[in-house]
This record gives sequence, structure tokens and C-alpha cells, in this order.
Amino acid sequence: MTRDFHAVNAGGPPPLDESWWSAVMQDEDRWPGNDRPRPNGRDAAPPLVSDAVNDWDAARTLYETDEPVDLEVTGYNRGGLIVGLNSLRGFVPASHLVDFPSQISEDERKFALAQKIGQRLHLKVIEYDQGKGRVVFSERAAQARPGSRKHVLETLSPGDVVTGIVTNVCDFGAFVDLGGLEGLIHVSEVSWNRVAHPRDVLCCNQDVQVSVISVDRAQARVALSLKRLRPDPWGTVADRYRVGEIIEGTVTNVVNFGAFVCLADGLEGLIHISELAEGNFLNPRNIVREGERVRVRVMSIDGHARRLGLSLRRVEADYVAS
Repeated sequence: MTRDFHAVNAGGPPPLDESWWSAVMQDEDRWPGNDRPRPNGRDAAPPLVSDAVNDWDAARTLYETDEPVDLEVTGYNRGGLIVGLNSLRGFVPASHLVDFPSQISEDERKFALAQKIGQRLHLKVIEYDQGKGRVVFSERAAQARPGSRKHVLETLSPGDVVTGIVTNVCDFGAFVDLGGLEGLIHVSEVSWNRVAHPRDVLCCNQDVQVSVISVDRAQARVALSLKRLRPDPWGTVADRYRVGEIIEGTVTNVVNFGAFVCLADGLEGLIHISELAEGNFLNPRNIVREGERVRVRVMSIDGHARRLGLSLRRVEADYVAS
């Protein structure tokens, strides 16, 4: 089933390596140092501390109803903006601001955030945790109609294929706006190929089609996959190659114990250091380098374990012998 949640403007892999909260707050982690809010550039008391029960009730109601609210920006830190909700202070990650530049220096980022002090933003609550003193807002989510987050959560199911817009790309994956709710494509779900950084495949504001892996309605979290829309290349590896065959590939990574070679999309084999060359050599990098095209012999195939054993020296030895 394919749905375009932007069109209607509605809202069993291994566990992720990072916690969801770390993911949501990753912008703060990118900018090390003092993360206290800075009203007009000056340090202030830590945010989100309040004894006003009524204000927490108001924040919870905004979260549960998915209604927008207009709030004034009172400060900023390296990760985003601080807004006031009566006696509470909430956080707006920079990645959840509309039309906020991402590829800028730290000084430019601080300046851009400081310019928003005093402005009123149209926001929605996307994270609420009174026990931890946390309220997180999103300007991007407020573009969807009220109740959109609940609609997305109620209608999404594992296995669905949906479309969305990439809102943020970071070391551990990419966030996709599904129309009032953001899902996460973990870096391990970006591609069957080796991915050095999700930014090599995805970029902000890119339209993407993704597969839903899991939906946690209680926590309002959706795990997504880009690679699962394509067949797993390891499922047919035994049909595509045979032991003893000589094939071509590209060296993708050189390590102390050998070199990895990409044979096709999503298929990498290993040339163990003992199969790189005859004789003694100090380092595999003395034999091959990343990006080099090589001819290798297939030594073993194990699709279930996702392993291909390759040899470079046995190709060269045959060539010398002939």
C-alpha cells in the first residue's frame, strides 16, 4: 500500500544504535560546549524548569491535541531556539525551523539564531516529558493541519510505502517529514551499499519514498527504510556468481586485514590479506588503494552470512603462469 501523506496533509530490524531523544536533539550535540540558552547573547538559567502545574498541563494538551501555538523566541543555544510558554521554556531544534540554513559556519549559525530573538513562531509540541522537564517544539510540524500527527500514527503500519520530505541529515541517519510527524531512516537502512555518511545519499528538502519498518504509537516514533524498497542483493548472490569465477570490482575500503571490493550495488566481498599478493608486504595499502578497479577470483559464497571471499593473488598468479 502506497500513501502520500503530504498529498492529504495528514499527520523487525535490530534496535537503533542511538536513543530517539538523542536523535531529536542531535543538533545540540553537533555544537559542543555550553548549551545553555542565551537571551540576547548572555548566559541564563537552564531552560525548561518550572513549578507551574497549569503550564505543564497546557503543554501536555498542546501535544495531545496536536494544535499549533504562537510563541515568542526568548533565547538560543548552539542547537536551536528557546521559546516561552508562560512560565515554561521550550526548545526548538534548528532542524525544525522552516527555511533555516544548514550548511553554514558556527558563527553564522549563532548569528542567524540570535536574529530570531523577539520573533513569534508558529509551533507545535513534538516532544513532551514533564518528568525530565522537557518540551520540544517544531515550526516545520506546525505547517501540517491540527491532528495530523495522530492521523499519521493511526494509519501507518509496518510494510507501508509512504512519501515524505527529508528535513535533516546527520551522522546516524535522516529525518523524514511524513506530514506532521517525522520518521527516522537509520544509517543502516539508507542503502544496501556501504554508506560513509547519510549525506552521500540524501539531502535536506529531498522528496523520498520509504518503507515503514515499525510504528511506536505510544512514543510517536516511526522507523523508516530506504533500502528495503529494493531487493536484497544477497538474496540472489549464489545465482549471480560461482566459485572460481574471475570478476571485476572496485576497492571500497582498505583495512589492516585486507580490502573490501564492491562487485555490484550492495554486494561487497573481502580480499583477505593472505589473498592480496604473493610474498611479504607490510600493509594492504601497498597492494591496493580505494577506488581502484581490480580483477578478483571468487573463493567462497555465503549469501546467508552475507559474505564473499575473494582473491587477487590467484588471478595474478594465473596471469603470470599463462
